[in-house]
Amino acid sequence: QVQLVESGGGLVQPGGSLRLSCVASGSIFSINAMAWYRQAPGKERELVARIISGGTTNYADSVKGRFTISRDNAKNTFYLQMNSLKPEDTAVYYCNAGVTGPTGWRIYWGQGTQVTVSS
Repeated sequence: QVQLVESGGGLVQPGGSLRLSCVASGSIFSINAMAWYRQAPGKERELVARIISGGTTNYADSVKGRFTISRDNAKNTFYLQMNSLKPEDTAVYYCNAGVTGPTGWRIYWGQGTQVTVSS
């Protein structure tokens, strides 16, 4: 079994920064893709940023230039650096990873961490 655990959420003022972390643990052979999604109240879950094993990244248009996704393969950890935060970034943020383990490949989700941007 694999677990993803997020941390780093909280309350921040507009224009501020936060860094989210997601640690993967368990029976992991490799992680080929990691991503952050978010879901605001009354809205569908949306992709924020993704990074694949070769290091290629892609971002939602709404966060380009403000958010940066990165990974530390040795620690099975990935991050989302969020700068210049706006009230519309308020949401529950979920990490997501495609993991190969003893029983094959599957996608796992973290439990979510709340990010609130407000003055």
